[in-house]
Amino acid sequence: MKVRSSYWHLLPYLWPQWLLLVRGFACILGFVLLTLALPYLAGQVAFFVGQGNVNQIAYWLGLATLVFLLRGLCQYGQNVFMIAAALNMVLNLRKQVYAHLHKLGLDYFETTQTGDLTYRLTEDIDRVGEIVDKLSHQFLSNLLQLIVIPIYMIYLNWQLTLAGLILAPLMAWLIGAFGQRLLVLSRQSQNQVSNLSALLTEVFSGIRVVQAFAAQGYEVKRFNQEAEQHRQAKYRALQLKSLQFPVVGFLEAVSIMLLFLLGGWQISQNQLTPQGFISFLAAVAILIQPIDLLISNYNEYKQTEASVERIFELMAQQPSFSEKPNAKELPRIAGKIEYRHVNFAYNPGQPVLKDLNLHAAPGNVIALVGASGAGKSTLINLLLRFYDPQAGEILIDDIDIRDVTLTSLRRQIGIVPQDITLFSGTIAENIGYGQEELDLSAIEAAAKIANAHSFISQFSQGYHSWVGERGVNLSGGQRQRLAIARAIVNDPRILILDEATSALDSESEALVQEALERVMQNRTVFIIAHRLSSVRRADCILVLEQGQVVEAGTHTFLLSQEGRYARFYAQQFYSTDEAESRE
Repeated sequence: MKVRSSYWHLLPYLWPQWLLLVRGFACILGFVLLTLALPYLAGQVAFFVGQGNVNQIAYWLGLATLVFLLRGLCQYGQNVFMIAAALNMVLNLRKQVYAHLHKLGLDYFETTQTGDLTYRLTEDIDRVGEIVDKLSHQFLSNLLQLIVIPIYMIYLNWQLTLAGLILAPLMAWLIGAFGQRLLVLSRQSQNQVSNLSALLTEVFSGIRVVQAFAAQGYEVKRFNQEAEQHRQAKYRALQLKSLQFPVVGFLEAVSIMLLFLLGGWQISQNQLTPQGFISFLAAVAILIQPIDLLISNYNEYKQTEASVERIFELMAQQPSFSEKPNAKELPRIAGKIEYRHVNFAYNPGQPVLKDLNLHAAPGNVIALVGASGAGKSTLINLLLRFYDPQAGEILIDDIDIRDVTLTSLRRQIGIVPQDITLFSGTIAENIGYGQEELDLSAIEAAAKIANAHSFISQFSQGYHSWVGERGVNLSGGQRQRLAIARAIVNDPRILILDEATSALDSESEALVQEALERVMQNRTVFIIAHRLSSVRRADCILVLEQGQVVEAGTHTFLLSQEGRYARFYAQQFYSTDEAESRE
């Protein structure tokens, strides 16, 4: 059973806004005290209206006008100060949640829906900001009115006050019961919205595949099912809210009717003056709005609590590994790499790498060959420290990579992945990705090496041309060449090529291959080979099978051994020759 509300987690984010909160609270106090004067003014005006005294009526109406003016100024102040505090809190919370997510490992993002994360960082945090704004001024203002106005009502007539509040415990219990049920329904609704957001992100990211497989009807059906589940969850929450207001409104009406009955009896017995009864009714009328707003705010409070829980679920996530407290900067490296008895498994009992040993001297070109699932990409992921091995160690220039900062490690490794990711921005920003200040000369030099300068220059804006989301306005070969330029712009000592020329046509491939051979000089290079034609000149080819190196050597040596590599090579080129002969 949860004892402590999730809203307590927000206090550290609100505390820095204490000055705005104090100013807002001062305005709230002024608003409430001025509101308290209105029932008295209403009674005075009613008394002199009964006497027909125009001068006194004008005097008391003038005071009422001044009170309403000052009350409006206080209301404006409380809104402005509290809104500013809430928006500042939302900004700081969003920044910290986003920064925290970047501390999590690759394993977390591989098992989490992108659309769900996006929704939590946008809609959920905005909901929290809205309810904090309402709680900070509407809730406090209404709560204070519910305290001071009944005290004034008791001063006027305690019997009428008791009659008016006789149903208050029942109303409070009903509001609490409705609120708890709303929290449960809101959790369900928020989860359905996240599922819907995740589905949209997935489909729109893979729209090429959807259209290529003529799966639009299938995706529309999936969307309709998710949308219907969201509608049902939302409807249940709104249905409950719709029931709450007439129930509570009926109890309010019964309370008011009791007041008229008792008030009429007291006037008939000369225990209450008409002037006093009007002042009392004015206080009751003023009290109805805070009650209704408190009910509405409490409903939103319980609904938004689900969003608070979802946000701090993210903050509670801990990275699977982290830098050591005393991690040092990795100095400029030569590029010597060693894997010593490395064991790694994504899931316990299912090893991917077993007692793997590898040595690469500075400037060596190492090719990794093997079937899918052999451990090629995992070996590279460990070098980049996306994961840590369960046993063994990986050293660069005799330094354990677990002893250095992640930033200093990864900035000395360039990678050209098989699946290219480009970001919305200019070509220069994509090549110099991660640079706080773009080095345009280095960016242009890298583009020339990657054979990208020529096509970039043909754009009207050159390096300042805009790249659409995921680079959709560029060809596959152009995206590949931009990725190569991005990998080498910071002059890394280690280069990882995941079949870096696979997306190029024959002419571009030849030019880029020539450029890569220049780039690879004096660098340690890992090539994840899918096509064996790209690894013939590697200094060492490692054949991986079930997480172990089963063969190692040059292309010529491995062919002479007539082992696994030779069979892979023969099979691949036989398939290629056969396909060409059929053409």
